[in-house]
Amino acid sequence: MLRLDRLTLREIRLPLKEPFRISSGVCTERRIFLLELVDAEGVVTWAECVAGEQPNYSPETIDTAWFAIREWLAPRLLGRSFDGPEVIHGVLDQNVRGHNMAKAALEMGMWALAATKEGASLSHRLGGTRERIPTGISLGIQANPDALVERAKAALAQGYRKIKLKIQPGQDIEYVRAVRGSLGADVHLMADANSAYTLEDADHLAQLDPLDLIMIEQPLGRDDLIRHAKLQRRLRTPLCLDESITDVERAEDMIELGAGRIINIKPGRVGGFAVSKAIHDVCQQGGIPVWCGGMLESGVGRAHNVALASLPNFTLPGDLSPSARYWERDVVSPEWTMDGDGLVRVPRDRAGIGVTVDVARVDDLTVKREQLESRSLART
Repeated sequence: MLRLDRLTLREIRLPLKEPFRISSGVCTERRIFLLELVDAEGVVTWAECVAGEQPNYSPETIDTAWFAIREWLAPRLLGRSFDGPEVIHGVLDQNVRGHNMAKAALEMGMWALAATKEGASLSHRLGGTRERIPTGISLGIQANPDALVERAKAALAQGYRKIKLKIQPGQDIEYVRAVRGSLGADVHLMADANSAYTLEDADHLAQLDPLDLIMIEQPLGRDDLIRHAKLQRRLRTPLCLDESITDVERAEDMIELGAGRIINIKPGRVGGFAVSKAIHDVCQQGGIPVWCGGMLESGVGRAHNVALASLPNFTLPGDLSPSARYWERDVVSPEWTMDGDGLVRVPRDRAGIGVTVDVARVDDLTVKREQLESRSLART
């Protein structure tokens, strides 16, 4: 049986090595929301809520997620026994709309707790099969095409298998064209718009077709499938949906409408591992490749993403950059690394999430802490 006895919520502040810019804003420091889960026997594991500081990627923020977990979600789990982590999503989802990132943090933590108790790796517990995962890099919007080219060349030299270029109107076609011209035709490039365009930009976006990108990610609105379907019919380049896919039904709708040909599965966005696995399976049956995107996670969140990305239909390189890409020092040991072939090793030989959380470092970085035990609260 699976039973959560104690839950500690922590906010830490972790500065990025350099600012990361996308169409909706610039991030220089991450407020990171970590969860420490302990069962009745003292087994401990960790999870991460990927909600951001502002409601620019999704309606959720770190503050709304903290409130939702404390007030509505954690009380559904604390002190109760469950047959396994597979049922947790249904328990959290019943009569609670939205708050997927808050639900995911708890649900994914319960999967990790189950794996740790069973002495199994999280990858194995999820049904993962691969020992190593090809890795891509996401490059933020740069001041000019030359600056982006230099970043892309450096990424290629490091061995990354896919280079994602963030774009927005005014900083798109010429930027991507410059990178393609510099790196050559064989390098896997993609563009990510984070909903910065409308259907009226279809002819403009069609200028990306000759550049042979592996995909254009989320060019239109996050709630939109119909216009994405219209845009996909006008483009040769496959569209990949990210923000638009919030559950398995939306994935099925995308496939039925032809609104995209690839899905980026972020477990935090869809509510956790159970839904991620369901989307993975639907896409595998429909011949739709998937990959695992990133949300500037610490090494804790990276551990969960790596485990998910070991499932068989994650056939495209994910945003699983090593710790040193973003942080001077991560909060886990060993830190996540990538070999010269652009591969991240899946720690299938270690129980649970596969890395050890540096609790002393987390303590040093903690700016807010709250402990929940069976329906009681203890704040410090």
